[in-house]
Amino acid sequence: MRVLVTGHNGYVGSVLVPLLQASGHDVTGLDTNFFGECTFVNDKGSCRSIVRDVRDVTAQDLAGQDAVIHLAALCNDPLGDLNADWTLEINHKATIKLAQLARDAGVKRFLFASSCSMYGAAGDDLLTEDARLAPLTAYATSKVRSEEDVERLADSDFSPVFLRNATAYGSSPRLRMDIVLNNLTGWAFTTGKVKILSDGTAWRPMVHVEDMGRAFCVLMMAPREAVHNQAFNVGSNSENYQVRYLAEVVRQAVPGSTVELSKNAPADNRNYRVDFSKLAKVVPAAVPTWTVGRGAAEIRTDFEREGFTTEVFESRRFIRLKQLKHLIDNGRLDEGLRWKTAQHD
Repeated sequence: MRVLVTGHNGYVGSVLVPLLQASGHDVTGLDTNFFGECTFVNDKGSCRSIVRDVRDVTAQDLAGQDAVIHLAALCNDPLGDLNADWTLEINHKATIKLAQLARDAGVKRFLFASSCSMYGAAGDDLLTEDARLAPLTAYATSKVRSEEDVERLADSDFSPVFLRNATAYGSSPRLRMDIVLNNLTGWAFTTGKVKILSDGTAWRPMVHVEDMGRAFCVLMMAPREAVHNQAFNVGSNSENYQVRYLAEVVRQAVPGSTVELSKNAPADNRNYRVDFSKLAKVVPAAVPTWTVGRGAAEIRTDFEREGFTTEVFESRRFIRLKQLKHLIDNGRLDEGLRWKTAQHD
């Protein structure tokens, strides 16, 4: 298939593109390259690239594509909190524009990178795709609204699929250290302490970035009647963990480290356990194979190979909020979060 991947130079996209290419697909990437300077290791593959803000996508960008995998977004709660209008524009409005253009261009399948964070503060019950959505942040709200509006565009020719991904972890050419397992492993490796900034009781479903990429590949090729205009929780039931358990996993993966709980640490309101049975039943080839233990060990090994230090760990290269603030503070992005000078791949 001919596939357009938005956000292909990001944490997930740089893992997904080689998986698509290994399956024989013709991949074009579209990315504004906010994080082009944030490379951890060299990409395993490259593809035809369009350097463009997803807000400015054109009909020509979609011409001839069989599928769109839409990853591009301000990617977490801190970025969403930086400016709610940016999150609305980039994560929601741009998604609807992209989906409309894709439908008009004859794109058959539109895969949207959604999030389990839309379940919000749900407690200990396992949540299926039919559970009440209770987003607590601008980021999560943008995912809910995007799903609702793209769902309305579905017709006999245009088939959206919504991947509600669990919390990602694992190594990537565009590594992120602002996600929980990667962050805990970074603290353990560079300081010897697994630092938990909450009380550790909140539940999180976890999925390795490679398993997430494989799910996109599988759902893109799945029979239309099995997946059309449906949401799928992406992860596995056995990989729901409380944060304090993740800290223990990291302690075991990084020899000599100890768990450190912050004094008077608050509870995290984002608390949800997720049921992934639908994914296993409908598209069993998309069921994750990684575990958090293997993932933490993988990250530690990559840190050892790359000579990871505290300075590197805390740098803007791996913290998305720090990188955007750096670009703004240095006058490279304007007040609308747009480049002041043209960017080239």
